[in-house]
Amino acid sequence: MADPLKRRSIGGTIFDIGNYLFLGLLAFTVFYPFWQLLIISFSNTQQVVTLGFHLWIPNWNPNAYLYIVERNIIGRAYFNTILKTVVGTAVIVVLTLFAAYPLAKRNLPARNVFTWFFIITLFFSGGIIPLYILVRNLGLINSLWALILPGAVHVYYIIIMRNFLMTVDNSLEESAFMDGANEFVVLFRIIVPIAKPAIAVVVLWSSVQHWNAWFDALLYIQDNNKIVLQLLLRRMLLGLKKNADDLLRGASIERLLEERIPSASIQAAMTIATIGPIILMYPFLQRYFVKGIMVGALKG
Repeated sequence: MADPLKRRSIGGTIFDIGNYLFLGLLAFTVFYPFWQLLIISFSNTQQVVTLGFHLWIPNWNPNAYLYIVERNIIGRAYFNTILKTVVGTAVIVVLTLFAAYPLAKRNLPARNVFTWFFIITLFFSGGIIPLYILVRNLGLINSLWALILPGAVHVYYIIIMRNFLMTVDNSLEESAFMDGANEFVVLFRIIVPIAKPAIAVVVLWSSVQHWNAWFDALLYIQDNNKIVLQLLLRRMLLGLKKNADDLLRGASIERLLEERIPSASIQAAMTIATIGPIILMYPFLQRYFVKGIMVGALKG
């Protein structure tokens, strides 16, 4: 006798098919713009002009990527962006832990006062001009730290981390203190391993924020050798001619025409190179992502 739980009605089967078709179409609409961008980056001039809705091109031309690599258009910007992202993310994670750990303790004196001291900054800020004056007076103009320190503390991350740490059993800390551990030992040897989901969320959000940021570099960075990747891409996409010689390392338009490299292919290649690393981070942090947000959001 067949198991009734394994039988599927006609309506259930039709629903499953429709559900798979809908999700497949949704995935395609998300994936296709990236695929189209990749195709353009490998296209020649004629293909770029005539390119419409295509899933494949007959001739894949890597000249746009070779052009970028050979002339080192994005080499320095890539290094600056990676350094900014790594250092900035590390600073945010450390400061978030240092702020959230004491706020998670219910016996902290004036705990609510300190919490509201942080929260009120979510609603009020000084604005861009006071921030620029502060950065200038600190001597951080044209420095990597101007891209890191002004955004080193994120109250929203602190709240997420605080709420997550409040779910940790106090007996773990009490046992460590009885064995002679101090607050730093408890934080880094006990709390940090337990808080990996919340830390992963902060790492992911912080790295995406630093990787995609360009406006702070536009304000504080004047040296093209310290330019970040997103600002370089923005200048190329906007076609700013003022810094064209510095950004393209002396390459001329005639040279581009000789090599038959369309500007759209170069822009697409730079865009692919820009978004590639941050997209590759998601699969490694995705398993912590939902757990870190849910636990950090539900506990108040």
